[in-house]
Amino acid sequence: MSFPEKDLLHCPSKDAIEAHFMSCVKEADALKHKSQVINEMQKKDHKQLWMGLQNVVSTWSSQEIETTQRVKQDRFDQFWAINRKLMEYPAEENGFRYIPFRIYQTTTERPFIQKLFRPVAADGQLHTLGDLLKEVCPSALAPEDGEKKNQVMIHGIEPMLETPLQWLSEHLSYPDNFLHISIIPQPTD
Repeated sequence: MSFPEKDLLHCPSKDAIEAHFMSCVKEADALKHKSQVINEMQKKDHKQLWMGLQNVVSTWSSQEIETTQRVKQDRFDQFWAINRKLMEYPAEENGFRYIPFRIYQTTTERPFIQKLFRPVAADGQLHTLGDLLKEVCPSALAPEDGEKKNQVMIHGIEPMLETPLQWLSEHLSYPDNFLHISIIPQPTD
């Protein structure tokens, strides 16, 4: 079977994947911290972030499982030691400057929606996932008197719409530091 060129983007090399990943991390940091965090890092920190993500095991055997889990934990710790800096913000700011997010919908031609959205309202109230959807993708929400037509999924779970967006960004962002939100039709079964 050949590579499904029509369905997936075929990356020319591991270097291209690394460059794309770092580009996304830099974009997320520009939204969250005006690029201050990533610009203060050294090249070795960028490399550590990338190396910490890579899967070091391609085959499994019963004797390798314990070693593999330890190596994966070491790799995650290597990643998190650097990524932690990208998840911090000064206490007086109550959150990131903007939330890096992308909303994916199965029912539209657009690959994703991405706009500037602050985690804190002008009155100091924390914005929620529901606030984001109301402003950016209102069709994803059920009408107040209507039936729910969509599920809002992050990492395969459906968080409550009342969940603060800052919390979601800190705890459910993907390694590229974006919050990837999928809007899928409500199952009918």
